[in-house]
Amino acid sequence: MEEQSISFHSEDIDFSLSMPEKTINWIKEVIREEGGELSFINYVFCSDSYLLKINIEYLDHDTFTDIITFPYSESSLESDIFISIDRVKENANTFKVSFEHELHRVMIHGVLHLLGYGDKTPEEQTAMRAKENFWIEKHLN
Repeated sequence: MEEQSISFHSEDIDFSLSMPEKTINWIKEVIREEGGELSFINYVFCSDSYLLKINIEYLDHDTFTDIITFPYSESSLESDIFISIDRVKENANTFKVSFEHELHRVMIHGVLHLLGYGDKTPEEQTAMRAKENFWIEKHLN
């Protein structure tokens, strides 16, 4: 069995998680409880401009986004997940939640995509948001 790893990196910004081990354990719990098999997830925290370049280059989308998830396997969770800290801060203000709450929502959003949850239709969006809220409440409480 491959090593199960979750790692955090900063690309063009100075950022680090306040409690990385707790966050790693939480993400592994979500994956386990949702029936997934973790191989590796690399979270890359970056700026809006860095993520915009990736969005244009790889997805042909010329828009800001908070997260881009690149899955590498269909049988296990192998992924690079890029998260714009600029966008997370702005969204936290917009939604009137703490930065930590919004960051964890975005982080688990990427994992839920890897686990097969979609967000294209209104029904999928409702299910995705319910799962995000469930796991955030379990983690932050």
